[in-house]
Amino acid sequence: MKLTILDGYAVNPGDVSWDMFKELAQITVYPRTTENQITQRIGDSDAIFLNKVPITDEVLSQCPNLKYIGVLATGYNVVDIEAARRRNIIVTNIPSYSTNAVAQHVFSFILHFTNHVSVHNESVQNKDWINCPDFTYWKLPLLELAGKTLGIFGYGNIGSKVAEIAKAFGMNVICNTRTPKENMPPLVPFEELLKQSDFLSLHAPLTEKTKNIINKDSLSLMKKSAYLINTARGGFVVEEDLAKALKENQIAGYAADVVTEEPMSKNSPLLGIKNCIITPHIAWAPLETRKRLQGIAYENLKAWINHNPQNVVN
Repeated sequence: MKLTILDGYAVNPGDVSWDMFKELAQITVYPRTTENQITQRIGDSDAIFLNKVPITDEVLSQCPNLKYIGVLATGYNVVDIEAARRRNIIVTNIPSYSTNAVAQHVFSFILHFTNHVSVHNESVQNKDWINCPDFTYWKLPLLELAGKTLGIFGYGNIGSKVAEIAKAFGMNVICNTRTPKENMPPLVPFEELLKQSDFLSLHAPLTEKTKNIINKDSLSLMKKSAYLINTARGGFVVEEDLAKALKENQIAGYAADVVTEEPMSKNSPLLGIKNCIITPHIAWAPLETRKRLQGIAYENLKAWINHNPQNVVN
């Protein structure tokens, strides 16, 4: 059986190994694949792995031997699921592999805004403390999390982990979600979530209903002292509206691990805004997390080979 990995570099830039997959198939690994290379590289492969390579109906029509598509991520909107189903091609994803890592990243953003560690380290390295007449000083206001309200939009695995950590900090947690659960924090309408939150963290799926949900109208409901955190999807945000709100101090700050267009466009309205923190989609990327992803991908492929597929999304 032939397995082709179309864009393996993001998952494995060289610090983990694909060797386990050699037990299951003859493998070919490409670090990246452009759109005009997709069909040629798939060729007569029985199975493919991909992260961000688009697998369209047209691609599938040119790859008649393909029987299995493994998406190396939780989201699978890069694959035309209906087209795969019509051709009896199994599509699987990697669920719940990055919960701890993403929740950790959320709080790295939150603590950036409350403690400004990098700002104060830079100040110390510039000898400001050496030249200070007092034993202490601070460059920006410092905040305690205890007693602050964290709003969570989307209460799945990651949202619930974020809530757990927030409670350990003594925060009040409220949420808005399409699927209520038992023993969850107080459920409030979306408008109230915006109005009450000191920190608002986005964790819902990106759908037609949630697309552009952060816009000039929703931003106008937030506190001027509130911070918005987005480790989910760039498509939640109308970036032009957000940039304007940040420039006019309608909210205190924005931190994101995702943007609407990835890689980020040089014309992004969020570039160069002082109270806007952006990381390059790394919340999922700790070494342990990527090893876990690979392990689930291995088990998905093995289960399909054994005629008992798991984590099927179509």
